[in-house]
Amino acid sequence: MKSSLLHLLHLSDPTLPIGGFSHSYGLETYTQKEIVKSVESVRVFLTEILTHSILPNEASFISLVYDACEQKDWDKIIELDGLCHASKLPKEIRTASQKLGIRLTKIFNPLIETELIQELKLALKNKSINGHYCILYAIYAHELKIVKQEALEGFFYNTTIGYITNAVKLIPLSQDSGQVMLFELLPVLEKLTQKALQPNLDVLGMSATAFDIRAMEHENLYSRLYMS
Repeated sequence: MKSSLLHLLHLSDPTLPIGGFSHSYGLETYTQKEIVKSVESVRVFLTEILTHSILPNEASFISLVYDACEQKDWDKIIELDGLCHASKLPKEIRTASQKLGIRLTKIFNPLIETELIQELKLALKNKSINGHYCILYAIYAHELKIVKQEALEGFFYNTTIGYITNAVKLIPLSQDSGQVMLFELLPVLEKLTQKALQPNLDVLGMSATAFDIRAMEHENLYSRLYMS
């Protein structure tokens, strides 16, 4: 087994202790409004959010930041981080992304000693970078010599299993139905990965209005299990 594969399994592990389990990214609003309430509606929700929100946002930023790392273009990384920050309209989602990113640095910054990681440490200290999860994920993937396509596949898998785990708890669904759904979505993840390898810059940071509105509404729900 290649060491890069082991690093990918580590970096994209859904159980990584960065707090991802405490965020639903608007899914809790959808379930409380009974818009998402069954296996089929979860499948539709996942396909739509992965295609129209995750692909033009987080996945595209990962792809572009990875390329910038290849070119050792730190200014480009800072620029992309700023665009990523500006594209996250719901406050809870923006804050969640930064919290997960900062927790990720606490795990991987002490473990990787490269010139780029030293740049990252300095930028975090000077607050010249916002530290969004997808930006840092791309940097660590590159420095751990994970192939770009595999890094994107790992990211899509991590995101999908996170949503499914939350749906199983919120609706609730059986664990078995969640695993069947994940298996059935794998071809979708493969297609999205191929698209993310060469991002469409015309839609970079595109707002998926309905998802953003539900994420904003989450802050005012009467009861909440998740932070976002």
